[in-house]
Amino acid sequence: MSGARGWAVFRFRDYRAFIICRFLWTLGLQVQNVAIAWLVYLVTNDPFSLGLIGLCAFIPSVPLSLVTGPAADRYDRRWIIILSCALMTVCAVALLLLLLNGWLAPGRMVPVYAAIILVGSARAFANPAGQALMSVLVPDEEFPSAVAWNNSTNQMASVSGPALGGVLVAFGHTIPFIVSASCFIVAMFFAYAIKARPPRAEKIRATWSVIVAGYKFIWTRPVILGAITLDLVAVLLGGATALLPVFAKDIFLTDAWGVGVLRSMSSVGSIVAALVLANYPLRTHVGRTMFFCVIVFGLCTIGFGLSTNIVMAGAFLLVLGAVDMVSVVIRQSLIQIETPNEMRGRVMAVHTILTGTSNQLGEFESGVLAALIGAVPTVIFGGVSAIVAALVWMRLFPSLRDREKI
Repeated sequence: MSGARGWAVFRFRDYRAFIICRFLWTLGLQVQNVAIAWLVYLVTNDPFSLGLIGLCAFIPSVPLSLVTGPAADRYDRRWIIILSCALMTVCAVALLLLLLNGWLAPGRMVPVYAAIILVGSARAFANPAGQALMSVLVPDEEFPSAVAWNNSTNQMASVSGPALGGVLVAFGHTIPFIVSASCFIVAMFFAYAIKARPPRAEKIRATWSVIVAGYKFIWTRPVILGAITLDLVAVLLGGATALLPVFAKDIFLTDAWGVGVLRSMSSVGSIVAALVLANYPLRTHVGRTMFFCVIVFGLCTIGFGLSTNIVMAGAFLLVLGAVDMVSVVIRQSLIQIETPNEMRGRVMAVHTILTGTSNQLGEFESGVLAALIGAVPTVIFGGVSAIVAALVWMRLFPSLRDREKI
């Protein structure tokens, strides 16, 4: 694919509006997440409290996954995104008020965790609706490029968000929440600017068979099932994001900016990989490439855990982010291209819960394990687990391993 072809998706006005909307709501969430994680650890000085952040983000995902997919297939996906961003705005304002009134103190963290649960609820609706909406904004032949640019844009927000959050916290604990609320508000306007596209399928009733249809569809597609579950296991056991405040404060002896830098480095690698894939998509050996990337992800996780300074740690996170992005683009392209439009909302809802919530449960697992055995052994264990998972899944899902093309 030529460079011109790689940029071709941006000639579609609604896709441009969607990308800006997605960038803004992701940026707002990243700024807010860094601020919350740093402040919670600063107040409690307990890795377990960081694990609770991931648990609270996970709590609404499982029950809501039964309705978010059918909602994305039945209702206007734009309005689902708009209402989700509105709820994120309310939560950011609530956290701001908690800070202004001096509520952030040991033993008084319940309101903070409650706000995280509500943000998790908003994301549970917004993510499948956004993924399903994106699939109808560009022609099918441009879709792999659209997926790569979407991931690249998200990673750009994931780079700038943590860095911006770390800087803003240094200037005042309330500022990140003002910025995140502003991002959510502007994102709502860009979502509204997208031309309405009601689902093509006939209105469906929210019966049990409709609700679980996404799970049944995935179960009958070994390629999709293998890709999703591999990511679930690897991220659940191999993620180290929740422990970045511990490494920044206690191991690398930095301040809030250290968290921002560490959070940003993996996203820098992701952006580079996504930009390359947007212009030069993978054409062969996509299955083996995905497994190779998961193995390298595990090796880089181990390298990060053994790092003795922030520069070395950042280098490992840079490579980790690049290989993770390659596997993400392969997985999302396979899932969406092989799923009919009338099922995409439900399938993406399942994809969101199995992959998105694995990040959150992984953060909880990391926090609990770090409280028991320490941060460094926890990260090393996670890296080894990701490698083992990749090797096992290569045997369990040969059709995915031998997949040649998207």
